[in-house]
Amino acid sequence: MTNLTERTVAIVGGGPAGLMAAEALSRGGVRVDLYDAMPSVGRKFLLAGKGGLNLTHAESREPFLSRYGARRARIAPLVDAFGPEALRAWARGLGIDTFVGSSGRVFPVEEKAAPLLRAWLHRLREAGVRFHARHRWLGWDETDAEAGALRFETPQGEQAVRADAVVLALGGGSWPQLGSDGAWVPLLLQRGVDVAALRPANCGFDIGWSEHFRARFAGHPVKSVVARCVDAAGAEWKKQGEFVVTATGVEGGLIYALSAPLRDGIAANGKAVLHLDLAPGRELPRLVEELSRPRGSRSLSSHLQSRLGLKGVKVGLLRELLPAEDFADPARLAAAIKALPLRLVAPRPLAEAISSAGGVAFEAVDERLMIRALPGVFCAGEMLDWEAPTGGYLLTACFASGRAAGLGALAWLKGLEA
Repeated sequence: MTNLTERTVAIVGGGPAGLMAAEALSRGGVRVDLYDAMPSVGRKFLLAGKGGLNLTHAESREPFLSRYGARRARIAPLVDAFGPEALRAWARGLGIDTFVGSSGRVFPVEEKAAPLLRAWLHRLREAGVRFHARHRWLGWDETDAEAGALRFETPQGEQAVRADAVVLALGGGSWPQLGSDGAWVPLLLQRGVDVAALRPANCGFDIGWSEHFRARFAGHPVKSVVARCVDAAGAEWKKQGEFVVTATGVEGGLIYALSAPLRDGIAANGKAVLHLDLAPGRELPRLVEELSRPRGSRSLSSHLQSRLGLKGVKVGLLRELLPAEDFADPARLAAAIKALPLRLVAPRPLAEAISSAGGVAFEAVDERLMIRALPGVFCAGEMLDWEAPTGGYLLTACFASGRAAGLGALAWLKGLEA
């Protein structure tokens, strides 16, 4: 019988999920080797920290779990085991205090990722975790009778690594320059693993502006609006916030929050329509009344600003999207201000998205996150088929699933000892 301390686990991927799996396994006493294709680990994590590192969210359990949509039932046990409060306590254990912002989002007091990552890596190294940078996973050695050796491309040439268990935490397909390039998808498909195609999530969309509008308003924020859309199943989605006009279309927090139904609508129907309320809080009859007032010698733009407070990019959107005759009809113009249709034609490429949907189907893994077709191989993070909006939900599920995969691998190894 082999002692558990003599067992080795290979973790492939050095993002939050892989690092959390390494922590769970090293605490369990096994030997841990972590491999990453990049020169250093946590690169996408550090990028997220440039905006303040939104670790998690302070809202209560039910609304929190609702953010995971169709995958709520599979994410719930992971988050229940290691949710927002546990994550904040874990950060405190690294010497990183957190605070709750006005929107309920949770940030480190320093609002940076680097101090947390440094403290975390120091603790992992102290626990014996060995890091191997510039090791790009190539799959398994198919010439091996047991097909158990992992193949890595390294600066010293290809290397084969054997381990008693494997945790795959290679990320999705967004921001490939930081390491998550989705190159693992065909490797798992070849082994009979059910993998849903990777798709952009929390992404921008193309519209196809006129050259005049693009030149004048690209980069301008559109603030204090309500956006509404109907998904492919007929359910209405509605959010308030702001977004940014881009050279090709729209992006930003409000767009990201609705990106899943918009993306799926385009996939189903070839397009999606997002209706904007440019004057939230103002009722339609009042708008009609204000627009019906004589404007004298003032221009229409001055009239809209004076009577409704609309100016700049909001007026630009009206001029871009409405026929000229609508501006002469107060009722039609007011209706457009309350429900201006933006016709989206395509999501921006996966490489530009904040995160990705698709990945290893939850039906392909057991409750320990072990891939059913590959005993001893576990999966965590964005490799799994789930998605969530920004706001701390992405990182929380990555941390929670990494911990679950690490504990699952540890339990599986203990089972081998029995």
